[in-house]
Amino acid sequence: MAEIKAADVAKLRQMTGAGMMDCKQALTETNGDFDQAIDILRKKGQKIASKRADREATEGAVIAKVNDDHTFGVLVVLNCETDFVAKNEDFVKKAHLFADAALAQKPNSLEELKNLTVEGHTIESEITNMTGVIGEKIDLSIYQKLEAPQVVSYIHPGNRLATIVSFNKAVEDPQVPKNISMQVAAMAPVSVDKDRVPKEVIEKELEIGRAQAKEEGKPEAILDKIAEGKLNKFFKENTLVSQEFISDHKVTVAEYMAQHDKELKVLDFIRYTLNV
Repeated sequence: MAEIKAADVAKLRQMTGAGMMDCKQALTETNGDFDQAIDILRKKGQKIASKRADREATEGAVIAKVNDDHTFGVLVVLNCETDFVAKNEDFVKKAHLFADAALAQKPNSLEELKNLTVEGHTIESEITNMTGVIGEKIDLSIYQKLEAPQVVSYIHPGNRLATIVSFNKAVEDPQVPKNISMQVAAMAPVSVDKDRVPKEVIEKELEIGRAQAKEEGKPEAILDKIAEGKLNKFFKENTLVSQEFISDHKVTVAEYMAQHDKELKVLDFIRYTLNV
């Protein structure tokens, strides 16, 4: 039986992230063989992961990033079960690592992202290992991307909310697109403009408007007109370019952008927040 030194245990822990006692036990079982010990720890992680499969992972970290030339951005969500784990520095670093991989390799889907290799292992196997080490269900649940002449990102403090926004052109003042990304985060618009509001949303708002007017005792003949008025108010409050700009309520977002560049347009945005 080979002597299991503390330095070997520490080395294995650094390689795998597993607990000290788990590392010592794995090395003892394999007579000091590191490769076999790693296999044991990975199998243990898979076993724990399978036990956690039906658990809810509603906490986590929402990470948004753009590449160096600001033409491609990604948003990823790495979930866990508790706020304690979500705030752990190593957990957040993993979320950033997975976002960096997405940024560098531009996968087309979440499945493709999970199959990318980071630090010698696929992201999917890294997640399994994290589940084994942490003891909570870990899941990479969201991956979305935008590509355009200019893309900006914003992560709200605490990593529970993030946005990426794409524009039709680059802007000289970097604060302008940054302010728009913060507007998206703060005001949660449903679309860029009223023309891109989903049809089902419009129909639902009209239905609500008619019902409210009828409840108020308005004549049947003007219910549709009242509903249209309420819908226009909905557009103003819930479409990005029509919203009041959060830093200056005297202008809309569209007017704010025009003050800096009359040709500047928002192409798209992605916003994700964990349940509060």
